[in-house]
Amino acid sequence: MCIAVFVWQNHPIYPLLLLFNRDEFKSRPTKPLAWWEGGKILGGRDGLAGGTWLACTRDGKVAFITNVREVEKLAQAKSRGDLAVRFLEGKKSAMEFAEEVAEEAGQYNGFNLILADLCSKAMVYVTNRPKEDKSFVTEVSPGIHVLSNAKLDSPWPKVQRLGDSFKELLHERGGDNDLPMKEMVEKLMMNTIKDDEESLLPHVYPPELEYHLSSIFVEKAPQLGHYGTRSTSALCVKTSGEVIYYERYLENELWKEGTVTYHMDMDRGEEEEK
Repeated sequence: MCIAVFVWQNHPIYPLLLLFNRDEFKSRPTKPLAWWEGGKILGGRDGLAGGTWLACTRDGKVAFITNVREVEKLAQAKSRGDLAVRFLEGKKSAMEFAEEVAEEAGQYNGFNLILADLCSKAMVYVTNRPKEDKSFVTEVSPGIHVLSNAKLDSPWPKVQRLGDSFKELLHERGGDNDLPMKEMVEKLMMNTIKDDEESLLPHVYPPELEYHLSSIFVEKAPQLGHYGTRSTSALCVKTSGEVIYYERYLENELWKEGTVTYHMDMDRGEEEEK
């Protein structure tokens, strides 16, 4: 199902600081964090459809996507992960691409897409399930936001838990200190607390399934088969242009990790891999 928490243009060191859990079937082919062919895009990649859930570019673009929790789905829908790739590969601004996506929104199953351009300090939220406000495209305001499987900042219990924990951690660390990515991942994104009260669940799927999906880190979802959180990512962009992308991922039933550091700058392409 996936969940992400991020602070945008509201931190003295990090214009963007993002944590992301990807939930997926364990059998789905997946490529871990790496530079893609051509060296422009950095991120994990879906080995089946070729898209991504979170990736960035050397010239300052970032895109990430989650599915919308829904029962009815299109049988011949286009790949949602490809939307992020198209933005990162293209030359359109975040708003221009968002408006393009809104025109073709009916060709996809439910999605929440965040498009960011660090150079222009623009971030846009696009969804094809806008609910009551009827707006497909919205500019994201500076601050802390959480994205799960309903609209941005929906008050689901696990969204509120993650948002509150993130705010508390930022407050504890202060604004002038670098933040430890692995510690953030372990403290915030490995949380397996579930909602025992059925009244707190979104009531989209059967309660027994939603119970297992109600944690930030999904250990299992027996009703779906071999399914759960397959990776956790931390993407940190500093005011200096330095980018640190960390991923903890499951491969052949073993947890592995990788980190890539580079400079996100129009005039620089320095890279250092660890």
